[in-house]
Amino acid sequence: MIQYALRCADGHEFDSWFQSAAAFDALSGKGLLACATCGSTHVEKSLMAPRVAASDRSEARPLAEPASPLAKAAAALRKHLTENYDYVGHDFVAQARAMHLGEAPERSIWGEARIEDARALAEDGVPVAPLPLLPARKTN
Repeated sequence: MIQYALRCADGHEFDSWFQSAAAFDALSGKGLLACATCGSTHVEKSLMAPRVAASDRSEARPLAEPASPLAKAAAALRKHLTENYDYVGHDFVAQARAMHLGEAPERSIWGEARIEDARALAEDGVPVAPLPLLPARKTN
């Protein structure tokens, strides 16, 4: 795993973890990275200091601990969503539209949508909001 400091075209800075440098390049090349603040897909690496492990393990901070207030807020949001909402993945747009049209029972959902599809939902009066989260990835 590798952590990069990132910056969007609007100057928002945030950190994110990637499986490898190649994984970052692949996601970036496909436009699948989004700013945690504004949702912009124009994201690139920012300057960052190297992370050096402490010589005494008791001084090292656990990797799972969110480092910034934004990371802590994102973790709390993810916890709230997973406990109270149904994750529908890439089926979000279809399910949100079906609920809005009365074709499916209403329930609290969250998932993934391309920015164009989310804008179309909003323009059609479907109540949606972008979240500063990426879906949890399963790793071995």
